[in-house]
Amino acid sequence: MQLPPSAGDLPALDPADLPAKVIDAVTSRGGDPDHPVSGYFYDLAAAVERARGLKAALPPWAEVYYAVKANSYAPVLHALVGHVDGFEVASAREAELAASIRPGVKMVASGPGKSLPLLTALVRTGVGTINVESRLELHRVNAAAMAAGRRAAVAIRVNPQHVELGGSLRMGGTASQFGLPEAAVPDAIALARSLPAVDLVGFHIHAVCNNLDAEAHARYVRWCLDWSARTAHTHAMDLRVVDVGGGIGVPFGTEDPFDLHRFGALLAELRPPDGVRVLFEPGRYLVTECGYYAAEVTDVKASGGTIFAVVRGGINHFQIPTSWDLLHRFAIVPIGSWPHSYPRPGAEDVSLTVVGELCTPEDTLARDMKVTRVRAGDVVVFPLAGSYGYEFAMPEFLGHPPATRSLI
Repeated sequence: MQLPPSAGDLPALDPADLPAKVIDAVTSRGGDPDHPVSGYFYDLAAAVERARGLKAALPPWAEVYYAVKANSYAPVLHALVGHVDGFEVASAREAELAASIRPGVKMVASGPGKSLPLLTALVRTGVGTINVESRLELHRVNAAAMAAGRRAAVAIRVNPQHVELGGSLRMGGTASQFGLPEAAVPDAIALARSLPAVDLVGFHIHAVCNNLDAEAHARYVRWCLDWSARTAHTHAMDLRVVDVGGGIGVPFGTEDPFDLHRFGALLAELRPPDGVRVLFEPGRYLVTECGYYAAEVTDVKASGGTIFAVVRGGINHFQIPTSWDLLHRFAIVPIGSWPHSYPRPGAEDVSLTVVGELCTPEDTLARDMKVTRVRAGDVVVFPLAGSYGYEFAMPEFLGHPPATRSLI
């Protein structure tokens, strides 16, 4: 965990930069002394629009599986049904949730270190393909499938020797707990073929997260398809699935956005081998823009030349700012009412640091961002909070009330 980078007096967002429905939701709930604003607001239409746009841009052979880990709020999953081809899950709970959203929904499972109980649950829940990450997992999948009286479709997750992609997190082309090194794949293929309850269907390659370079990502997909076809041919393997993972990024600052139309045009030049399904696992790309984290300012105070806004929440609700090296800009939504007889602290035209209510200096959401005014009772709103927000936080630390979740 690290403090967010200093904004260096970069201006905060203007409230007018937020959608009107967000402002309405925040102001309608602000000013209640018994129920301070502290949680997430989701615009489901924004998530649906992103899913539709992605599906429209990709060629017909591409299948989109939403990565549930990004945001597992049931209304979000319900909204995406019919706009994605299935769900990517990484736990028994996620698999059960996806199955409850729509019986028979297509699922693919990922994640390192899958235990026998987890694999047993995935098999029994009806996960279509399990991406295995080690030789031991192959043995465990075989045991789970035999106990269930069926064969389990598996794809071997590959850690490529080299990856020409940028992003906020790297999971391939380097030492990693994810997948099998490229050199170990032939032995894994042989093992999979020897196990009676394992049906080896293909490969899974997920190398980076939050990549914004569309042309590099298209080259990466081309490499995944070419490598998988060559490897399958070399080992006389019936290739039916190539899972290219997720990793399509969202800009949080001044970066250029991912050029989806260019990406789709480049993919249209590719032709996967006949009979091969190509799976994409976007999470962040689909839901980041649909979410907003809002927290009421409980106090404004100065210390050591720094002005602090303390909010009702913090990293127990919203941990992104302390996890990734990025400037996450916010807006301050003014709340006119102050239902107290004592003075209302505030500050004007200051460089502001936003902190939470936890007993640790690590509970910092933004540093040194220029604001025109902030007062106790106003609400700090972070857009781009629809992915890895609620699920990624540490809600039990200190036992404060959990973040709320609402639709707008």
